[in-house]
Amino acid sequence: MDDSQIIELYLTKNEAAITETEVKYGTACHGIAYRILRSREDSEECVLDSYLKLWNSIPPIIPKCLFAYLARIVRNLSLNRYEKRRARKRGSGEKELVLDELSYCIPDSMKNEASIEALELAEIVNGFLYSLEEEKATIFMQRYWYLCPIKEIAAQHKLSQSNVKMILLRLRETLKDYLAKEGVEV
Repeated sequence: MDDSQIIELYLTKNEAAITETEVKYGTACHGIAYRILRSREDSEECVLDSYLKLWNSIPPIIPKCLFAYLARIVRNLSLNRYEKRRARKRGSGEKELVLDELSYCIPDSMKNEASIEALELAEIVNGFLYSLEEEKATIFMQRYWYLCPIKEIAAQHKLSQSNVKMILLRLRETLKDYLAKEGVEV
């Protein structure tokens, strides 16, 4: 079933919409949640919560790309759950590592709040991603959006881990330069 048909099921509040969403995107959603949470039970709960949030948001929202919209919901709910869990017990994980890697090329939102809105920054970063070769953009997204471990990215692209680390380092440097050219103070 294609996305427009699934969205139509949501619009008519047909419960088959959730089943069709699970069939088409369940594996990807579970993967996103698991990479953030590292717990099958928590991942399962986040994905189910995501389906409920999707059910409640369509209508009034009608997403242009169902998977992108759903992936954002899954990611946000997973990150929220991760933060709650982390607040209860301190520990390090992929999220801190990823945020630390990006910290020197993405501006501190509090420092630049007056000069650039979060949406403007997102548009600039999207422009940066569109300027990249497809494989490099994919590697960047896998690491910094989906929080994939370097080992997993390397295996998927048939590259060494050190090669992936070097690509990511160069991409961060390129992003930093790109942001500077766009007038974003880093």
